[in-house]
Amino acid sequence: MADIWPFAAVLLDKACAAVAELVAFSACGGDAMPLSRKIDGSHENPLAVVEHMAIRNDWPFERMVDDEIALLVAGAWTNYQISFTWMSEINVLHFACAFDMKVPEGRLSEVQQLIAGINEQLWIGHFDVWTSNGMVMFRHSALLVGGVSTSGPQCEAVIGSALDTCERYYPAFQFVVWAGKSAREAMDAVMFETSGQA
Repeated sequence: MADIWPFAAVLLDKACAAVAELVAFSACGGDAMPLSRKIDGSHENPLAVVEHMAIRNDWPFERMVDDEIALLVAGAWTNYQISFTWMSEINVLHFACAFDMKVPEGRLSEVQQLIAGINEQLWIGHFDVWTSNGMVMFRHSALLVGGVSTSGPQCEAVIGSALDTCERYYPAFQFVVWAGKSAREAMDAVMFETSGQA
């Protein structure tokens, strides 16, 4: 068990750096053009697949380093700042999807309760809130060992699943953060809306 903790620290450091870059990317309006750089076609770096997918979908993206790519994707409720980070030392492709919502300190406890309730409903990925800055994000990781690689459809499925999940629960976060509702009230409202749609 002790051998895993150094890897967890690496994952956390890279995730924090990715979030900081996403915030900077979003602050400039997400209008950054794709970097004119040669795309690494090797199967060792799965971000080449993500970069091709971003180009194919006309999503604004930025890839300043070889192990990270940031995308901006529009949703119905808000714009989503998406980051894929390749951690070659542990063969993990980390995915983070953040939306423009800062949780005020006074609502942090209730948002954490909401996240716990939402995460109980999820089979893939999970929500987190960074207590240092109040940012809410959806995260997922894929372990790519033994020569396993990624594909365009696989990455699109990850993004599609994350966006569906974020869109489904975004109103619940709004209810808690801005309307002052409890986590239970927000979950009930979202579950009622979801079950009421045909």
